[in-house]
Amino acid sequence: MSAGLEKTRMTDRTTLLIILAILGGMAAVAWTMIAARSGPDPETIRRAYATPAPPPGDGLRVFHLGHSLVGRDMPAMLQQLAGTGHAYESQLGWGTSLMQHWEPDEPIKGFDEENAHPRFRPAHEAVGSGDYDAVVLTEMVEIRDAIKYHDSGSYFPKWAASARAGNAETRVYLYETWPRLDDPDGWLTRLDRDVERYWTEEILLRDLAVNAPERPAYLIPAGQVMAAFVRALESRGSIGAVQSRQDLFRRTEADELDPIHVNDLGAYLVALTHYAVLYQRSPVGLPHELRRADGTPAAAPSEEVARLMQRTVWEVVKEEEMTGVPQ
Repeated sequence: MSAGLEKTRMTDRTTLLIILAILGGMAAVAWTMIAARSGPDPETIRRAYATPAPPPGDGLRVFHLGHSLVGRDMPAMLQQLAGTGHAYESQLGWGTSLMQHWEPDEPIKGFDEENAHPRFRPAHEAVGSGDYDAVVLTEMVEIRDAIKYHDSGSYFPKWAASARAGNAETRVYLYETWPRLDDPDGWLTRLDRDVERYWTEEILLRDLAVNAPERPAYLIPAGQVMAAFVRALESRGSIGAVQSRQDLFRRTEADELDPIHVNDLGAYLVALTHYAVLYQRSPVGLPHELRRADGTPAAAPSEEVARLMQRTVWEVVKEEEMTGVPQ
């Protein structure tokens, strides 16, 4: 055999090995993507949430990433509920998705207006800084559109990985919100159905599949709390001036109902939910006369309504394993 022929064969074998290596790498990537899309298996999920999150200390520092269903007032109320030492910053937009917050070339509607306050901190800088005990991530609604068109299942793990890269002890949370009151499928029906179908399977648990973290991301089930409170309230008919689900939502100056944005009572209920999950403590007995972010007094629930809210929050939070709160 000539030296030239032998050299050609060696080159062919080398080329073949390179091609096989590339194909193998592509197959591995494809398999990882398929596994991430199909989600973790039930045993992985069971193990991840079998042990509650470690007890938090007092005075957490929290970063809120999201939109108007976070707002300015709810985090300010949370700070008042938590007391001395609690600190927070945020980045908000109008209906902004996790993808839009992540990608530098994606526009964030309302960015200047929503972040014109002392609590603003740029999201990438904040989440990756390692400065926070907890990072609370909020996806846009309609949640089905967020998943389909804004790739929630990919961007939630990206934000979670960034938080843990900055500080392995940082806890990552997904804040479950709610659909519009006038949703054609029924507001309570959507809340009952969507939490598992979309919020946990399509977003929260993608983090387990993609990142396989030592500590999973946890759920702040505000939508579930709202559904439970509304059922308790409406089964009674009313409690004083609070009569129905509509009393948790804003009204315009023309007294028209805003079907998606909560008023002070709704913000208080959501703040209680954040408190119970982040601090792993019952909110029963906490104050109910609070201030908005601008320092003005918030419209306060009556003591009876506040206690029902607080009991409902704790019942929901301590029964949901994915909150990380001891059952």
